[in-house]
Amino acid sequence: MRGALLVAGTTSDAGKSVLVAGLCRLLARRGVAVAPFKAQNMSNNSVVTLDGGEIGRAQALQARACGLQPSVRFNPVLLKPGSDRTSQLVVRGKAVTSVGARDYITHREWLRGVVADELASLRADFDVVICEGAGSPAEINLRATDLANMGLARAAGLPVLVVGDIDRGGVLAHLFGTVAVLEPEDQALIAGFVVNKFRGDVALLEPGLTQLEQLTGRPTLGVVPFEDGLWIDAEDSLSTVADAPVGRPAPPRGRDWLRVAAIRLPRVSNATDVEALACEPGVSVRWVAEPSRLADADLVVVPGSKATVSDLAWLRSTGIADVLTARARSGGPILGVCGGYQMLGRRIVDDVESGLGTVDGLGLFDLDIEFAADKVLRQASGVADGLPVSGYEIHHGRVTRTGDAPLLHHDDGAPEGSVRGSVFGTHWHGLLESDGYRRRLLGRIAAATGREFTVAPGTSVAAERDAQLDLLADLVEQNLDVDALLDLIERGAPGNLPVLASRLGGVPG
Repeated sequence: MRGALLVAGTTSDAGKSVLVAGLCRLLARRGVAVAPFKAQNMSNNSVVTLDGGEIGRAQALQARACGLQPSVRFNPVLLKPGSDRTSQLVVRGKAVTSVGARDYITHREWLRGVVADELASLRADFDVVICEGAGSPAEINLRATDLANMGLARAAGLPVLVVGDIDRGGVLAHLFGTVAVLEPEDQALIAGFVVNKFRGDVALLEPGLTQLEQLTGRPTLGVVPFEDGLWIDAEDSLSTVADAPVGRPAPPRGRDWLRVAAIRLPRVSNATDVEALACEPGVSVRWVAEPSRLADADLVVVPGSKATVSDLAWLRSTGIADVLTARARSGGPILGVCGGYQMLGRRIVDDVESGLGTVDGLGLFDLDIEFAADKVLRQASGVADGLPVSGYEIHHGRVTRTGDAPLLHHDDGAPEGSVRGSVFGTHWHGLLESDGYRRRLLGRIAAATGREFTVAPGTSVAAERDAQLDLLADLVEQNLDVDALLDLIERGAPGNLPVLASRLGGVPG
């Protein structure tokens, strides 16, 4: 078979990313050469690719579902929000400028060409390309400059499947309204619906789905049940909610749990770093946003940030900075990752990201950081505590001086990171996915905090990630009309789909 499909959503976080990943894994298991594609993503959760670029983490997971290494081809345009009004624009894996919402419009024409070229290249190299939309295609205020939803679908002739999250309520109205507000030419490409996160007896929903098909002329191709076991590799840092647990950890092997508090920074990036800890039996990881939540933590993680200096000011304004300082003095373990690592140093010189020049850090490390215009983007491997480790780096800040012992060494012997007492940090993302190092680290934290905690010997983050992808593929196979989906991919949207009347779109009834 050959073809392509666009999975759109009624809202952000409706289930587009996971449905694409599930479809990709399902097709790959059937021997189809399949690739993912998201024309434009907005996320601070990103990874470094083998070709030396940066893409959204969801597309890296989707690539894994296909049996592929992550590539900038799969996400040619990435927006990384640094504030409520500006984002860093990453094109084909490289940061090119910082844009506001209105400035971004001026880049749309050449970005449209980038997107079209990459999709055409993928369709030439793979049997099937499963595309993911961005936000919702019903954002008609943005339609004229849309790159990732109906703009992409119409330009490439893609059939569109719209997924809605019933957990939010009003899913039937969301699905109907998404079609109704679109222009007739866009409506012609909407070929069907999927309902996501359903709980209960699907028979109770079926009369509504029948009426939805009568109203729109489009079938619902599946109802995916809510699956509590899906959690790894969250697409969007906005889903990183304060006071929410991370993952579904198994009970501890010893008497005690290890409790990890991950600080939910306003501009947290690569929030998925702590998911490796949450894979371990007996490790409870929770996002926190105010000082009292740190009191009983065995380990506090200060994660990465897309706005290091701004988030450092937030740590001070909330009182969390004072708690971290007191914790370091008393020997409580703290881990800083990338931007969080930089905040724990003595001084940050930032004329690039914030433009504020020299700013005092928290002083938990004897460390100076200076931001450079070009970004460090690389995969990395080395040795930590005598064990092989790997990770990746995405940062503007460079270490210009340190008086601390290194946390690890690169393969070439270069030092990386810092250790000072019970405080340790690194620019590496993904370090905790090195299973042997993570287990040794947890054992040392348990010893330092007096917990009767036994590290499970066989936990594998990679295996957990693959198990999640297989679970997604199983959910797709068991709950969607796969034959109809495959026909849609190969044949495209039917040419006789009705046009819905819409006051907003001016479509005649």
